[in-house]
Amino acid sequence: MKIFPTHLVRKLDEYTMEHEPIASIDLMERAAQALIEAIIRKWDALVPVTVFAGPGNNGGDALAVARMLSEQNYKVEVYLFNPKGELSADCRTNKERVERMDNIAFTEVSTQFVPPVLTDKHLVIDGLFGSGLHKPLTGGFAAVVKYINSSPGTVVAIDVPSGLMGEDTTLNVRSHIVRADVTLTLQFPKLSFLFSENADLVGEWEVIDIGLSPEVIEETETDYYLTEAEEIHAMIRPRKKFAHKGNFGHALLIAGSAGMAGSSVLGARACLRSGVGLLTVHAPKINVPVLQTTVPEAMVLADPNLEVFSTPVDTDDYQALGIGPGLGKEEETEQALVEQLALCQIPVVADADALNLLANQRKALHTLPKGSVLTPHPKELERLVGKCQNSYERLNKARDLARTAQVHIILKGAYTAVIAPDGKCYFNTTGNPGMATGGSGDALTGIVLALLAQSYPADEAARIATYAHGLAGDFARKKVGETAMTAGDIVQGLPLAWRMLSE
Repeated sequence: MKIFPTHLVRKLDEYTMEHEPIASIDLMERAAQALIEAIIRKWDALVPVTVFAGPGNNGGDALAVARMLSEQNYKVEVYLFNPKGELSADCRTNKERVERMDNIAFTEVSTQFVPPVLTDKHLVIDGLFGSGLHKPLTGGFAAVVKYINSSPGTVVAIDVPSGLMGEDTTLNVRSHIVRADVTLTLQFPKLSFLFSENADLVGEWEVIDIGLSPEVIEETETDYYLTEAEEIHAMIRPRKKFAHKGNFGHALLIAGSAGMAGSSVLGARACLRSGVGLLTVHAPKINVPVLQTTVPEAMVLADPNLEVFSTPVDTDDYQALGIGPGLGKEEETEQALVEQLALCQIPVVADADALNLLANQRKALHTLPKGSVLTPHPKELERLVGKCQNSYERLNKARDLARTAQVHIILKGAYTAVIAPDGKCYFNTTGNPGMATGGSGDALTGIVLALLAQSYPADEAARIATYAHGLAGDFARKKVGETAMTAGDIVQGLPLAWRMLSE
């Protein structure tokens, strides 16, 4: 699914109206009908509804929703805020339609606002401002937002919570943004919905199809996408009947240090559960017995050093290299990492301590072979690109790094972003909070490594691995719940994830 910047959504609206053709007021009517269907699914007509509408088209949507809910026997009261005496044409039309209805309590607010009494039984519909906002709310509108946020009612925002900007949230004033329980967004999610700092403002969100032109959606370019299962399924290659282990690549994993054998074990197990033909783990001598006992399917290559990675490996016999989990940050490990990358001619997936060490050796980033993947969490990324004041800035700095280093980046989070060297971003939709546990990233590294070794292009390897990793976590949640989940549970969920994606 494409995610469009808000200025492009307006153009999609205009194209649809011109080419369907459909009048603006009729498109608003269609959107309102789709919105009330979603509302009716969640709340019955016993729930009292209070609608706060603004002077623009978001307010027009809200007024149309109010009218249609009243026609479905909901008890509805409406407050239309019009301090400048200027309504958009469609908002004015819907105001006139609402005024003709005897069973709606309608108030137009031009100066003083006398707030209604809202209880925890009320459904509050926020239609003050939509996604076209480019500056924070102030004055009376900010006061209305604060009143809504102080109420005990359930808040449903139309398109976006009023006051929240669609992309760049740098200018957001959090206390002047509606705090929605549910956001019913029109046709496409907004980029800002995917940022962690906005989660408590957006609440649960649902995309409402309002029938914009499929042709213009297909033709219009964007840098942002929401990954769906069908796309991943189409990327996965079926295995041929006479396939053998040599067809699925030989992966090399350099991981672990004294006290951190578990990182190499989790990465190795995830790699082996993701279709690789052969796996060799390079580890310090102290971890060799652990690996040979816990991961018998893997071959183990002992580093000359007892406790840390210290000596680069010849990669001629391998198709992909994974490096970083549990590696440690010793000086000799840092030097060995730099030398390893300089020698390497195969795709690399770099994670954890490999990223932390690269933050000290930024020139080495540009020695990464073509088709390599970095898998940072936000703090690891900031060590590479500098501090970021919000998720929007962090995403753009990650895009800049992907372009300059010509690598793919998996920026981990609730909606993990897979970022390509051309700047395109694919947000992942699988996974859950139970995956916020030590070793989860090591498992992801193993999955990416397996796919790179099988000669999947880096963009496909990163997207498939991220989706499968999250899906395995979702299966683990069903089995053990979020609180008790460990990275080992995620690895155990991989067989079901791959089966589901393959079938």
